[in-house]
Amino acid sequence: MAITDIKEYSHLTDADVEALGAELDAIRADIEESRGARDARYIDRTIKLQRSLAIAGRIVLFGSRKRPAWILGTALMGAAKIIENMELGHNVIHGQWDWMNDPEIHSSNWEWDNTCPSSGWKHSHNYVHHKFTNIVGLDSDVGYGILRMTRDQKWSPVYLAQPFYNVLLALLFEWGVALHHLDVESIRRGDYDRAETLRNAKEVGRKIARQVGKDYVVFPALTGPAWKSTLTANVTANVIRNLWAYGVIFCGHFPDGAEKFTKEEFEKETKAEWYLRQMLGSANFNAGPVLAFMSGNLCYQIEHHAFPDLPSNRYAEIGVKMRELCDKYDLPYTTGSLPHQYGLTLRTIFKLALPNRFLSASADDAPETASELRFRIRGGMKEVFGVDPATGKRRGLRTALAMIRN
Repeated sequence: MAITDIKEYSHLTDADVEALGAELDAIRADIEESRGARDARYIDRTIKLQRSLAIAGRIVLFGSRKRPAWILGTALMGAAKIIENMELGHNVIHGQWDWMNDPEIHSSNWEWDNTCPSSGWKHSHNYVHHKFTNIVGLDSDVGYGILRMTRDQKWSPVYLAQPFYNVLLALLFEWGVALHHLDVESIRRGDYDRAETLRNAKEVGRKIARQVGKDYVVFPALTGPAWKSTLTANVTANVIRNLWAYGVIFCGHFPDGAEKFTKEEFEKETKAEWYLRQMLGSANFNAGPVLAFMSGNLCYQIEHHAFPDLPSNRYAEIGVKMRELCDKYDLPYTTGSLPHQYGLTLRTIFKLALPNRFLSASADDAPETASELRFRIRGGMKEVFGVDPATGKRRGLRTALAMIRN
């Protein structure tokens, strides 16, 4: 099963976990105190860049009946939509820029370019996902209601087609986000509040109508004779955004090393243990400045999960300190190239489409599904951990995982 005792799994004592939590609190306080003009310039320039790309794309698409204009306009619109969703919408709605007290970029006012209303995203993502990150049965982001991403999810024949569901989800990701807010899984189980679900459905319906009207009616109509080619360009730009958002998010949540947890672990969780769960339940991918920007700095998913409301442009700085803490407490810092992280994710999607009897390893000791029992299964490994009396360094989870691999 998933992890039920995060301290045992991480090979940390109660004192270690609380000390780790205190150091993460100190990182938060340092960033909060140092926010200022540099950060304000960053978000202001990002907004200007995104709007400039969108305007340029709309202008170029007036000539979209010519192939070069169609290609350029589509590329500009795709880039604008990616930046709006990843570095602006997602992060602004998290409240990362509320400290500026600017009503234009305050989480209470921002409505993003997505079929899911921002108010719904605040609940399904900011609250449910970030509070219950990777807790099987509480975090609906574990598989999004259609994919089996851990052996803790009971297999059924419907999962045989999950490689196909995965492709559909990637292409239609913004629509999946809207349905995610409606909690289709609860509706399917019959475990939902009818009145609340109806209110949410109406809200989503209104947002979908605005998005469809904007992208597929108003803007194509404005280009006159080029309306048909503009329409196809807008469809393509949305697909580009969907594929990119899907890839970034999946690479932050489903590669090997992004662990899953049980309700039992959550029920007795302290704030420091919450920090630790965010660190062990997330994965990064390596990125330079451009890739980091285009991913909304979610290449730093570990840092984002620990500090979801701190400015995204500071995640690289936080990442240096996070690596130092992982070295100090002998914890893994799960990262890799973008293709590598997605390859691991794709392997899990294909593998867990099958019943457990066709899989090797066990539900406690597999690359995508593990628990503290994996160390007991290996026989007595726990005894070698603790502080090395010779060096004074901790021998913890990172060392334990290395020994398993060897």
